[in-house]
Amino acid sequence: MNQATLNILGRHLKKLRQDKGVSLSQLAAGAGIAKSNLSRLEQGNGNPTLDTIWRLAKQLDVPFGQLVQPLSTSVGENGVEVRLIEQGQGVPNVDAYWMSVAPNTRREAEAHATETQETITVISGTLEAGNIGSTQLLLPGQSIAFSADLPHVYKTQDEWVTCLITIVYHKEAIK
Repeated sequence: MNQATLNILGRHLKKLRQDKGVSLSQLAAGAGIAKSNLSRLEQGNGNPTLDTIWRLAKQLDVPFGQLVQPLSTSVGENGVEVRLIEQGQGVPNVDAYWMSVAPNTRREAEAHATETQETITVISGTLEAGNIGSTQLLLPGQSIAFSADLPHVYKTQDEWVTCLITIVYHKEAIK
């Protein structure tokens, strides 16, 4: 992320934390990161991983999309780029993302909030995806839906993959 994006993310993260009445120490401990790292992130410094951003959203009890919504660019690391397309406002809350994954990339994603469902539709390339131990090989036009409240994986072969992801946060998962 560039500096402007980090500044926007940091200010937004701090506002969400304060609006929820959560201290810096509480959020850092719950997300499993050092308080100093969280403080740096809120100041627009550091380089958070996708997993760190997911854990922060989970601890703040907000959808990932709500945390990254003010960003006009994608977020990513290690060959995986994700961009929020649309953040739903209904019940259940549904967010849509564009994702691009580099060739020969394996990304294991941490479990999301309880009862969260994820659907991936491949646009181009070949992607193996699903819950760890229960994946499916997807070709363009094919989709898979799975419980995202369990660890899951995305794995590419020798080509770039582009896909659409929808994440459904069931009512019980968002307070």
